[in-house]
Amino acid sequence: MPAAGASTAVSTSREARLPRPPLLELSRIALFADLDGTLAPLEATPDSVGPDAGRRRLLEALLRALSGRLAVVSGRALGDVDRVLEGRIRAVGAVHGLVRRSARGVVTGPLGEGRIGAAKEGFLSFARTDDKLLVEDKGPAVALHFRGAPQAGPACMDLASRLAPKLGLTVQKGDMVVELRRPGPDKGGAVEAFLGEPPFAGFTPVFLGDDLTDEAGFRAVRKHGGFGVIVGGRRPSAALYALDDVDATQAWLRAGIEAAR
Repeated sequence: MPAAGASTAVSTSREARLPRPPLLELSRIALFADLDGTLAPLEATPDSVGPDAGRRRLLEALLRALSGRLAVVSGRALGDVDRVLEGRIRAVGAVHGLVRRSARGVVTGPLGEGRIGAAKEGFLSFARTDDKLLVEDKGPAVALHFRGAPQAGPACMDLASRLAPKLGLTVQKGDMVVELRRPGPDKGGAVEAFLGEPPFAGFTPVFLGDDLTDEAGFRAVRKHGGFGVIVGGRRPSAALYALDDVDATQAWLRAGIEAAR
């Protein structure tokens, strides 16, 4: 693993090839991972992703090998993470870090309702113009998905940018999705909070992710002498290493588990 003083230069070329990550030393690390596009394949809609026996076995083996030092940090709502992962992971950063459940099961999140309801109505009104647009209510955030209608992407982004200042909300851009969310922690903030608590404190952090929102996680782990691994070809990135896809990521994690036995 890279030393704490490793260079923090960011890959700037879209074609830049990052090396594969080294074999994980599970006795030394705390592992943070995004869900969609990282541990689970991307699907047309969020509801299309569900429990998977192979993924469940992998996560259970990781939890044992890491003595519980595994957290999922996702853009999904907390209940939706639990649905997909069958409640197997206690430590979760949900809604891009706005909601967090510690390894002890304590849930923290933003106070007040804000103007999410008005943002949802604005998104729903726009989505009626194209039945391939999808609005997802996450509680403290609302998302407008345009994976099924990529040509509507610029208009979706423009709508979010116009609504945000009116409603006192923050724009969160992602892979074929834009969200309006209450101001608060991002994925990096969730990682920082986990690293201040047992069982994560004192261990070298590693963050796995694929989306723009995961960059905050990559930056956070590098501050603490760890490294990020980006899944897929998106560049630029603050990650130091790259894996091709979800299958490659799961194979890499299994190799770390085997090496720890």
